[in-house]
Amino acid sequence: MKIACNAYNLELKHPFSIAKFSRTSTPIMLIRLSYEHNGGIVEGYGEASMVPYMGESVETSKAFLKKIDWHSFTFPFNFEEIKTYLDSLEKGHPAIKAAIDIALNDINGKILHKPCYEIYGADPLKMPLTSYTIGIDSPEIIKEKIADAKGFKVLKVKLGRNNDREIINTIRTVSDLPLYVDANQGWTNKKDAIELIYWLHDQGVQLIEQPMDKADLEGNAWLTGRSPVPILADEAAQRLADLDGLKGSYHGINIKLMKSGGMYEAYQMILKARSLGMKVLIGCMSETSCATQAGMALAPLCDWADLDGPWLTKNNPFITPIMKDGKHQLNNLAGLGLEGINPSLFNSCF
Repeated sequence: MKIACNAYNLELKHPFSIAKFSRTSTPIMLIRLSYEHNGGIVEGYGEASMVPYMGESVETSKAFLKKIDWHSFTFPFNFEEIKTYLDSLEKGHPAIKAAIDIALNDINGKILHKPCYEIYGADPLKMPLTSYTIGIDSPEIIKEKIADAKGFKVLKVKLGRNNDREIINTIRTVSDLPLYVDANQGWTNKKDAIELIYWLHDQGVQLIEQPMDKADLEGNAWLTGRSPVPILADEAAQRLADLDGLKGSYHGINIKLMKSGGMYEAYQMILKARSLGMKVLIGCMSETSCATQAGMALAPLCDWADLDGPWLTKNNPFITPIMKDGKHQLNNLAGLGLEGINPSLFNSCF
């Protein structure tokens, strides 16, 4: 197994603001793994999207990659053992671990001559609508963002500051699309929050992510027991082990590959959530088509999708996935199905 990579700055079309942070770009690590199999070389592609608040960077990713014994990855890949091995090297670093997992899944599909979605048992006909994310901004910019959302049938709205109703009212002057809401732990008073939730329900909101601090299980559970719309854990549901303590506090979870460590653990989280009677949204960070298509492979197994990374950025280096009637269209290519790969993107990391 050989690795090549590229530190890439993914530029956003608009400044992206949530309850507690704002940014105009996202550092990305793109990797290519080359694996010798049956006399030929099979290449797999992966991506680490390192949003600053998660604590990863290009430097930490390179340092982690140097710790890996690449010869230990042999086909058929045991993804459970690989996950355990990567976690044993160092805790944390979920985004670069996701990049490795995604690239290995790409190779796995190519060796088996199957799309990743088929390997995971996902039916393309069950692909949910995907939402287009509207970050916190001025009314004028919010309207510009909505104009950019052509082809999308759902909008996801970032809330959690002191102007939540103003944002929703602004959106409703130009769009009547259904809404998803992400408060990013921004609400602090549960009684004010439940009043707002009922108002949001009347405005066409279909789900709400992480309304209160992830450590406030009681507060989130109080809202879940009273809310007319599903309440989902986001920051509270990053990896598989987190789900054990969430039943009763949320109706469901939001899974992001950059937090779960990749496709394999995300799939395990879907299975675990179903066993707990919880619904599932699959989401994303600021991502290129590489990580987006990894999420797309699992999306038909979920109730909702928020996989809009390539549409929010200006310099996606790959071909943008096809979307029809607000739904991603899975292709029949083996592995991730990633297209538009420029070999010059990749060079030696070290």
